[in-house]
Amino acid sequence: MAVNKNAQTRYRVLDKCFSNPVKKYFIQDLIEAIEKVLLEIDPDSNGIKRRQVEEDMKYMESAEGWEIPLDRLKDGKRKYFRYSDIHFSIDKQPLNQAELEQIKSAMHILSRFQGMPQFEWVHELSPKLEQAFLLEKNTETIISFDNNRYLTGIEYLGRLFHDILYKRPLSIQYQPYKLDKLTEYVIHPYYLKQYNNRWFLFGLHNDYKKITNLALDRIAGISQIEIPFIPNTICDFNEYFEDIIGVTKYEHVEVQKIILAFDKQIAPYILSKPLHESQKLVSHDEELIISIEVIPNYELESMILSFGDRVRVLAPEGFRNVIAERLKMGFDKYGW
Repeated sequence: MAVNKNAQTRYRVLDKCFSNPVKKYFIQDLIEAIEKVLLEIDPDSNGIKRRQVEEDMKYMESAEGWEIPLDRLKDGKRKYFRYSDIHFSIDKQPLNQAELEQIKSAMHILSRFQGMPQFEWVHELSPKLEQAFLLEKNTETIISFDNNRYLTGIEYLGRLFHDILYKRPLSIQYQPYKLDKLTEYVIHPYYLKQYNNRWFLFGLHNDYKKITNLALDRIAGISQIEIPFIPNTICDFNEYFEDIIGVTKYEHVEVQKIILAFDKQIAPYILSKPLHESQKLVSHDEELIISIEVIPNYELESMILSFGDRVRVLAPEGFRNVIAERLKMGFDKYGW
């Protein structure tokens, strides 16, 4: 049985009902007690079926649950439910096997964050949990993440996480793409974001007083500097990324309505995985035509080019020409 948030809520309600030494809880009473709590949590809840309550009780009685001492007592032709030990409660019991498996799965997921100092405790804690709860070691991987453990600069991630948390201004030695020498950036760090399997630091540039982003794989060194930290009062990062794809946000560039036409073969992919949250369907006849409202940037260009000959930019004309020119330059490199 899946153990989700609602399931745990149901188990707690049933536990409370079963431990009541006075009131007789018949099956309908149990249903009503659970529905009352579920409606308090979610007013749109559809309630609960009798079969679900019966399955919940079976689970609670099982070895995977808490092996509850549940009596089914007769009252005329009906029966009510009560613990044979009124002092029993699932909250007083050790973790059951399902909960232990959840802990093990969570630890397994956390252990994948290699190279991040703030997660070193996971490796120390795992053997202790295995010994304390007799968890069986499982070498089979059942979930994976798109994570490049060999990415340059990943070793700075833990350090930067704490610098942001404790509001520490930084001097960062950085290697820009278009320069042959290192450049020093004095940054007030605010935010970390992963995009396209790379990590980026966002912060206030101390000299220009504007939000700057630095790719961690271009960082050569980090040191703390003793200047007052400037708190973030100019950027809500929840809104910052709403109008862009990726991490590059050009100043003084307005949001544009980009209209794209895709071949029918790739249409299901585009519909099931929208390019941006603003994506809207324009038409779906001979080809799929959609619109997105974003600030054009390098990442948007790269994404469109990644679809090759299966996409056309219909509008606006300026952005259409940008993509056409990049395609022409790529074509010219083959000397055809």
